Amino acid sequence: MKLLRCISATFLFLFVISLPGQNGTKTIIAFGSCAHENENQPILQKVADLKPDYFIYLGDNIYGDTYDMSLLKEKYQKLDLKPEFQALLHSTKVLATWDDHDFGINDSGRHYPYIKESKQIFLDFFNEPKDSERRTRDGIYTSLIHESNGRKVQIIILDTRTFRDNLRNYRGELHNNPKYFYPLDYYYHENRDSTILGNKQWLWLEKELNVPADVRIICSSTQFGIEFNGYESWANFPHEQKKMLDLIKKTKANGVFFISGDVHYSEISEIRADSLYPIYDFTSSGITSTWYFATPNKNRIEGPVMDNHYGKILIDWSLKDPEIKMETIDVKGNQRFVFSFPLSKIKF
Repeated sequence: MKLLRCISATFLFLFVISLPGQNGTKTIIAFGSCAHENENQPILQKVADLKPDYFIYLGDNIYGDTYDMSLLKEKYQKLDLKPEFQALLHSTKVLATWDDHDFGINDSGRHYPYIKESKQIFLDFFNEPKDSERRTRDGIYTSLIHESNGRKVQIIILDTRTFRDNLRNYRGELHNNPKYFYPLDYYYHENRDSTILGNKQWLWLEKELNVPADVRIICSSTQFGIEFNGYESWANFPHEQKKMLDLIKKTKANGVFFISGDVHYSEISEIRADSLYPIYDFTSSGITSTWYFATPNKNRIEGPVMDNHYGKILIDWSLKDPEIKMETIDVKGNQRFVFSFPLSKIKF
């Protein structure tokens, strides 16, 4: 397989790196998820035309869904051969994490039997340097620092699959609640010994949140900021969700917001917690995939957008109080929603 020939390994997936911005006083980051390798992906050409500083894949970058590693490689090869994917590679730096369908099988976690083999295929495809810490430790979590106009953006890429415990099956606990007009798959864990990130990744994340930065983008394959909806999200592990909020408070980490994928639509959710600034979760899911309804989400402040799209983050450093703008752009190039706020809004 010829893997990402046109990206220098120097630029990808270092534990912490510094790179100058290509957009002057603005930092532009695009992201998306849920792209079937058998389908055309015109969204990628839209991103290539934008020429952002980064494009971040948030998982389901292909639909592997297999125990056959040869088949998994073939599906990555289909993505690699797409002209719109190659256009993306020529226009920006590509970062990635995985979700269930490219990690293993639907809704899988730490019990998937081919984690090591799938990880090697993933890292090889995305041209991970041979001496990268991602290759020597469990999981694919990583981070980098992007410098622009003398300011620092920290991109923290989580692995929500390698260490995640099994989900708790739904057994009709909410059958009398009219909010849930659809079949639920899961119920939330009430015991605190179940985990998403695992102990080592949590310890690493605490260190990362102590690294100096002006903005911190935490990349999660599944949604962080939504309310429980019976499908897969951080809300299935409410103690882990609270642990994240408590860690942000403990480290006094300013400038944190989340980006996420998985659900086949776009929205922005907002969590309000005591002694903490608003925590936003900007979801972009649907490079090729779509869904026919959006689940109840009391935390939703923008969206949903049900058409194919990508997410765009623009940080304008030229202002005295830098502005962060979140936009969802559909396959026709239309802006479907925009949400802006000053950087000072997400500081202690």
